[in-house]
Amino acid sequence: MQAVLLDTSVIVAWLNRRDHHHKRCVAALSGLRQPIATCEAVIAESCYMVQSIPEAIDRVLANVADGTFQIPFQLSECAAEVGSILRKYRDTPADFADACLIAMANQLGTGDILTLDSDFKHYRWRHNRAFDLLVPLD
Repeated sequence: MQAVLLDTSVIVAWLNRRDHHHKRCVAALSGLRQPIATCEAVIAESCYMVQSIPEAIDRVLANVADGTFQIPFQLSECAAEVGSILRKYRDTPADFADACLIAMANQLGTGDILTLDSDFKHYRWRHNRAFDLLVPLD
């Protein structure tokens, strides 16, 4: 079964009950049957962004520890590709976590992604494939 990629924006909205997208992100995550794959850059961004929410960092790390959020990505194996992606999308601009997720899509062979970032409508994986945004944007 192919994994679904997970971006920072969905983790933050999932943990922040005040977020406009909270209910949609809770529903999207709870309704998944596929494995959830992300990268350490997304985990780091998420932990930084939710640090003011009590126990949120603990919840993120617990999901990593129990394998709910799988981290199959190794930057050491894809650093050149991530650099190339950052250069390609410098005008968007793609941030480091986005570039890692694009590289993961290439590596895992999937464009299914849980994100609220509209830039993923413009990014391409495996050169010309569009991402399938699994959380509808407003």
